[in-house]
Amino acid sequence: MYQKTVLNNGIRIVTEKLPYVHSVSTGIWVNVGSRDEEENERGITHLIEHMLFKGTTRRTALDIAKELDSVGGFANAFTSKENVCFHAKVLDTHLPLVVDVLTDIFLNSVFDPQELAREQQVILQEIRMIEDTPDELVHILFQEMYWRDNPLGLPIYGNVDTVGKADRDSLREYLARMFHPTRIVISAAGNLDHQRFVDLVAPSMEALNHSPIPRSHKTPIDHYEVSIIPKDLEQVHLTLGMKGTSHVDENRFCCHLLNVILGNSMSSRLFQEIREKRGLAYCVYSFLNSHHDTGIFGVYAGVTAENVEETLRVIRAQLEHLANEPISDGEVAAAKEYVKGSMYLNAESSDSRMNRLAKNEFLFGRYVPFEEVERRIDAVSPDAIQEWFRRAYDPSRCGLLLLGPVDDDVGKVKRLIMEG
Repeated sequence: MYQKTVLNNGIRIVTEKLPYVHSVSTGIWVNVGSRDEEENERGITHLIEHMLFKGTTRRTALDIAKELDSVGGFANAFTSKENVCFHAKVLDTHLPLVVDVLTDIFLNSVFDPQELAREQQVILQEIRMIEDTPDELVHILFQEMYWRDNPLGLPIYGNVDTVGKADRDSLREYLARMFHPTRIVISAAGNLDHQRFVDLVAPSMEALNHSPIPRSHKTPIDHYEVSIIPKDLEQVHLTLGMKGTSHVDENRFCCHLLNVILGNSMSSRLFQEIREKRGLAYCVYSFLNSHHDTGIFGVYAGVTAENVEETLRVIRAQLEHLANEPISDGEVAAAKEYVKGSMYLNAESSDSRMNRLAKNEFLFGRYVPFEEVERRIDAVSPDAIQEWFRRAYDPSRCGLLLLGPVDDDVGKVKRLIMEG
């Protein structure tokens, strides 16, 4: 059962009672992410995420860890380009403890300068780790190229210079400016009573009453470029992308189903053609990277340098086939069952339900029943999927980035994409 309460300061509390579980997953979400940062603030949201577990006026970092460990629970946090979340999961009997810990770290973190200096070094190591992980790095570099000159295209973790210069005052100022109550959703799913949860949360969270600071998101312009970044690696990592759907686009269900058909399952066209039939790649898939106002639909593959050309030709051929040849009813039906099955399997997790509550509140301002989503999926026809893809796909409106031991002949690569 879903319930919602809005506190006097605008904080929204949304819960879903799952009486068949013995746990509660809860999270404090803020509708602020890396795309909200100014040039000199890159990475500050992610840094704050780390620092909120490093001690409060009531607890040391060790106290926070020990309290949750002592009841078999766990806490974590993450930052995305549009949200930051501090979440935890415990047995339902320990809900008061987890609410106390989460609200304490959210409201009373001290940002000790020594802890901050250590955590800055941790994040700098994280940045270097990603630079040594090419299958992740290629997506970051692709977004920087595709959404050039827009914060949405920049990495969540910021850069060495801006992270290194952040101090206690800048973190506190950013919190006061950006973490406004009207941007906060507290969600919980599990074996809980809604009003009891509100009573636990409200006394501390209603103390937030600072004035809102206006902000605006500028939707990025898509840049259809080809970029080759030589790097001494064993493989060439390639990412090709085009305009995708946003989280609220009416065509998002068409795009999700097309993603399954093209490359997001083991029976998908790309997996079968590139890996199973030709053995060109161990890892190949398609993806949809959505935000509230835009998205990227794309393809990733990791291949040896001598297989780059053939792989690009196969990808191009599969995209052309999708645009020009009818998609069978059977293929679409299988994709629908795949998407619905994934949705309902995830729904068995209280963590997943907690996440879903907050995201739906941010995007739609309401609870979205699973049955509604299932109806929307079932209503998609093969013709609708193909019609969306024909509008989205054009070789001249695709971006491509190659990272690895490949010759920097951009013209040659462009011809492969444009001409097949």
